[in-house]
Amino acid sequence: MNPIIGRVVECYGKRVVVGFTDGSRLAAEVFGKRLKVVCGDEVEVESTQHTQTLQVVRALARKTHLTRSNTQGKAEVLAANISQLVVLMSAHPPSDPFIVDRYLAGAELGGIKALVVVTKQDLGTSSELLEHIAAYKNSGYPVFSVSANNPETITPLRTALAGEISMLVGESGVGKSTLTNTLLGINSQRIREISNATGEGRHTTVSSVLFDLPTKDGSLMDSPGVRDYAPAPVSDLQVAFGWREFARYSNQCKFNNCLHVREPGCAIQAATERNEIHPRRYESYRRLLNLMRQLLPSYERQ
Repeated sequence: MNPIIGRVVECYGKRVVVGFTDGSRLAAEVFGKRLKVVCGDEVEVESTQHTQTLQVVRALARKTHLTRSNTQGKAEVLAANISQLVVLMSAHPPSDPFIVDRYLAGAELGGIKALVVVTKQDLGTSSELLEHIAAYKNSGYPVFSVSANNPETITPLRTALAGEISMLVGESGVGKSTLTNTLLGINSQRIREISNATGEGRHTTVSSVLFDLPTKDGSLMDSPGVRDYAPAPVSDLQVAFGWREFARYSNQCKFNNCLHVREPGCAIQAATERNEIHPRRYESYRRLLNLMRQLLPSYERQ
């Protein structure tokens, strides 16, 4: 058969599930040692003359990609062709805002829109969380507060997801699976059981899965919960592009190569002192800058 185009909707190394425009989802194997794909990749698929097994033979160019630093400090692509990153943080237990910041930075560096969703609002909101919410809104991010027990709180988020390929990310325990099930109107864990298709059994905690929204107007990618996250290593100057509020001031810095740490005439530091940039967000930037320097020497970074 001639190659046909599909999208990887589940990925377990060389074994994948590919979704097609007619709504079907079929198991396939990635052909060749060099070809690597991730959830969201658009791929060419064909079958061989000697077997009914589908093979992924080529990956199309990615429009966007979300990366992270792996254990060796190298870039690892987590997902491809997503248009929107939905970063979850929980009221109970409290989420680490520095992880939220790093996810938002990863979206900015990957050319992906982002928004913040605060879950479990029915359990109450602390003053500290309210301050974090205010900081994200001031930074220019839409913030949605939801409760799985209150369908009315989900409606504005549904509107924001329409027409987008959105990926849900966040720490373990933020209620991501519950929110996914609510948005999809199904038990996503059951759909993740693909042992009959791939022979790999259940992978409910180690893979991302791309679902169609019930309205068919957009898609939702569920991802495993994490303990930590950091974008792939970038140059010192590129780190600042992960903080969208910096763009209001960075062209006012005295030096074009200002890293916004100790340089004289730095507009970012001045804005932070005036509380126009939230001090914790600025501290988060400095932490990621230091982390990037620790992961790889400058000549090995992008």
